[in-house]
Amino acid sequence: MSGQTHFGFQTVSTHEKARKVAGVFDSVAGKYDLMNDLMSGGLHRLWKAYAVERSGLRKGGRVLDIAGGSGDLARAFAKRVGSEGEVWLSDINQAMLGVGRDRAADAGMLLPVLQCDAERLPFASDYFDCVSVAFGLRNMTRKDAALAEMRRVLRPGGCALVLEFSKIWQPLSGIYDWYSFNVVPWLGKKIVDDEASYRYLAESIRMHPGQKELKLLMEQAGLEDVEYHNLTAGVVALHRGYKY
Repeated sequence: MSGQTHFGFQTVSTHEKARKVAGVFDSVAGKYDLMNDLMSGGLHRLWKAYAVERSGLRKGGRVLDIAGGSGDLARAFAKRVGSEGEVWLSDINQAMLGVGRDRAADAGMLLPVLQCDAERLPFASDYFDCVSVAFGLRNMTRKDAALAEMRRVLRPGGCALVLEFSKIWQPLSGIYDWYSFNVVPWLGKKIVDDEASYRYLAESIRMHPGQKELKLLMEQAGLEDVEYHNLTAGVVALHRGYKY
């Protein structure tokens, strides 16, 4: 029996959410990176670079990037771990994964690419040194299941990284809300001809757990030493936890 969950500000069945989220990313895949640059003023590149730095990865490391989409984070990890390392790019959405595969090939990287559901990862336990998800967790129906799977496939001593929109510093919330619900959908309409998808993305940020709530979710999934770092006044937070 299908349960209920959120799709932005709407309450929908879990099955319907999966279909709706797929529709969003089918629509925006081709210009996803361009929209990220425009919406964040290029800051998303700095946020991801910070996540790679905080991973602590060394040459030869094994990495799984979940909901990796266009593959910019996976490519950055690949540069860090070098040719002796192993970086998997995964996403549930075929259109996004196709973009990521092509971008990696254009950069001269032959990364293993796999379409899969983050809530049921087809990887062996205790394998990866780092599992990451950037701006994808909030689109998942069962965040607890996805976090538990991230922990399962980590080797002991490995780290989970969650880079996600979070709760902004309260004095800035008014202007941030105005920007999110006016400028972002307008950009979506002008650049992608899809205002609704970017209105959903703005709404989904408000429905996602804040910094402390996500920290607790990660701890409940069995991750330890969980900490978070606010970036750009809390617009984004990087959470990191370990498996021991």
